[in-house]
Amino acid sequence: MNPLHPIEAQARLVTPLGPMTLAATARGLAGAWFDGQAHHPGPLPAPHDERQRWLLEAAGQLSAYFAGRLHAFSLPLDPAGTPWQQAVWRELRAIAPGGTTGYGAIAQTLGKPQAARAVGAAVGRNPLSVVVPCHRVLGRDGALTGYAGGLDRKRWLLAHEAHQGAQPAALPRVAAAA
Repeated sequence: MNPLHPIEAQARLVTPLGPMTLAATARGLAGAWFDGQAHHPGPLPAPHDERQRWLLEAAGQLSAYFAGRLHAFSLPLDPAGTPWQQAVWRELRAIAPGGTTGYGAIAQTLGKPQAARAVGAAVGRNPLSVVVPCHRVLGRDGALTGYAGGLDRKRWLLAHEAHQGAQPAALPRVAAAA
C-alpha cells in the first residue's frame, strides 16, 4: 500500500461484476479491487467504515457508473505506485469513456516508444479497477488482452460503456490463447 498515506478505511461494494473491496487514505481513494482479481492485496489492516468520506463518494460514483448514469469519475485518488506506474495511470484516466487505446500508444505518449511491455506491467498493477480505466487498453491488433479482473469483466465494461455513450467502431475480440 502507500507508506506515506496509510489506508485508513475499507468498505465492500456489490457490483454487477461481483463484489469489490474499496480502500481509502485520508487523501483519497487508494484501491478498488474485484474479489479474486490478480494483484488483489488480500486482507487490509484497516477498519471497515463505509461512511468514510472517500469510500462513500466512491461507492456512490461506482453505483452510478454501473447504472449508466455516470461516465467519468471525479474522485480524489491516492494509489500507491512508482513514478512510472503513476504516469501510466494518469494516461489511463485520459482515455475517454467508450474509447480505447493500446499499450504502445501509451508508451509513445509517455516518450518511451519501446516501453509497451513496461506500460502493460503498470496497467496490470492498477489498484483502482474501473475508476482508472485499464479495461480500455487493448492489444496491438485491437484484441482483448490481459485484465487483472478477468477478460469477461473487461468485455462487459467495454460493452457497458459503448452502450452508454461514445461507441468504439467495434468491440474488441478476445486474443487467441498462445
